[in-house]
Amino acid sequence: MTYASLINLAAEEKSAEVTNWGGRIGWLVGLALFVALVYWLMRQGWQWRGRLQADLPALPTAPEAPGEAKLKLSGRYHGSTTAGQWLDRIVAHGLGVRSKAELTLTDAGLDVVRPGADDFFVPAAQLREARLDKGIAGKVLTEGGLLVVTWQHGDKLIDSGFRSDRAEQHPAWVEAINSMTETSEQPTDTTEGAAR
Repeated sequence: MTYASLINLAAEEKSAEVTNWGGRIGWLVGLALFVALVYWLMRQGWQWRGRLQADLPALPTAPEAPGEAKLKLSGRYHGSTTAGQWLDRIVAHGLGVRSKAELTLTDAGLDVVRPGADDFFVPAAQLREARLDKGIAGKVLTEGGLLVVTWQHGDKLIDSGFRSDRAEQHPAWVEAINSMTETSEQPTDTTEGAAR
């Protein structure tokens, strides 16, 4: 290869194109609009679900003197669903809002205090059962990593999912709540006492 052909080859090479800023800005604006649209659609879906669940009564609040605490738990509230349907999230009255939670179990019921979200109280007569599970409405953990409390609210059975900061507390909660529901379900036979 001669010196002249090298000079011709160098002259034919082009330098790299300067970045096309107009095209990049167009893509970024398009992406931002797409993300905003998806967010808006998710918000509309959340509000629509809340309107569908508008017949759910207001949540009860804790009584003035609920009694001595049997158990306490600090952790997270992961949401509520229709009982037995772990993907049917309930969003009415703030039940769909994930938050930190402080749970207190007394003879009066289950008090759920949620900083940054609405607190609620489940009277002992409304408690149905407790169990260990692995998932609820968008949150999946290891087997037994979630404390699920089933309770009656109006004419609806609700599953509420909690996770303690110390998961080894979960079995004690299951046992305590289930023993409360078993004693409240035992019928009192007044006819037998009257016959004696």
